[in-house]
Amino acid sequence: MEGFWGDGSSWSKVIPILKNAGHKVIAVQLPLHSLADDIATTKRAVDQLGGPTILVGHSYGGFVLTNVGYNNPNVTGLVYVAGWAPEEGKSLNDYLANFPKDFVKTYDNFKLDSGGFIFISQEKFRESFAQDVELTEADVMAVVQKPAHQSIFAEKSGPPAWKHLPTWFQVSENDRIIYPDAERQFAKQINATTISLSASHASLVSHPDEIAELILNATKESNR
Repeated sequence: MEGFWGDGSSWSKVIPILKNAGHKVIAVQLPLHSLADDIATTKRAVDQLGGPTILVGHSYGGFVLTNVGYNNPNVTGLVYVAGWAPEEGKSLNDYLANFPKDFVKTYDNFKLDSGGFIFISQEKFRESFAQDVELTEADVMAVVQKPAHQSIFAEKSGPPAWKHLPTWFQVSENDRIIYPDAERQFAKQINATTISLSASHASLVSHPDEIAELILNATKESNR
């Protein structure tokens, strides 16, 4: 699943690799109106798959899968792609408050619409979110971006699935949305099998082969 400011099409290079390996895939389109809605939407997708499922979440998608996978008998593993892996009772705002001031200057490129949804200025989208993605592709991503309601930033995470499921994590060393040190801390906290890429936040777009390999490794290891 994709997080804030992306949509399911961000997985367009990864999906064929997974399907060619014989896996059934659903790219969940999160409503991004509330954490509860996003959890419910993802749970319905797990039900559609109807069998052992690896949850994969990019960015805020990691926050969602942390909650979806808890006590869900169909979920066998969690893959975080430059994502959030929160502790119980923590919000996005709790983590953002600890990011260096110089790092969060990127957030000056965030804008709020009249409905309380946050988006990234199209002119600043590539440099903020996807600086290693080809220019035309990044411009398309800017146009199709999915804004998130500002209230989600204050919502608290529930009991974390990573406490009882195997985990994998990809760290984006050049991330400008989530502080890379925070990603490393998440990976360590959840005892994840971890890879690091010299990538922007949009690692699934700029490094699809490596992301697909991480997911495929998770499917193999979780089925042992």
